[in-house]
Amino acid sequence: MNLEDDKHCFVCGDKNKYGLHLKFIIDKNNIMRTELIPQKHHQGFKDIVHGGLIGLILDEIMVNLPWKMGKHVVSAEFNVRLNKMARVGEKLSFKGWIDREDRKIIYTKAEAKNESGATIATATAKCVRVK
Repeated sequence: MNLEDDKHCFVCGDKNKYGLHLKFIIDKNNIMRTELIPQKHHQGFKDIVHGGLIGLILDEIMVNLPWKMGKHVVSAEFNVRLNKMARVGEKLSFKGWIDREDRKIIYTKAEAKNESGATIATATAKCVRVK
């Protein structure tokens, strides 16, 4: 199977009219960042962002970073810990980094914070290298 970016990724694809269209940047320390201001259609309970959406973005950032660094991976396992509710309309900041790697697996971590700097979620992933 050939993995190719056709720009229709739900999280970052420019061509996906239903997607989030998030932009990712990598700083000099190889930490990837993005931001989202969740809207009403991103909620679970009234005015609270659906936890699955937060998990989706954390998964994306943990796989996207190795890809952008030329390390082709797919997520084989990821775990998300939701610590605090996120509110609709409140800007969320996400960051992800490589924790360690070996020949087959890249271990990544990520977190999401709200506008006041409180950690709303943390995540870890095992990303398997693909050819």
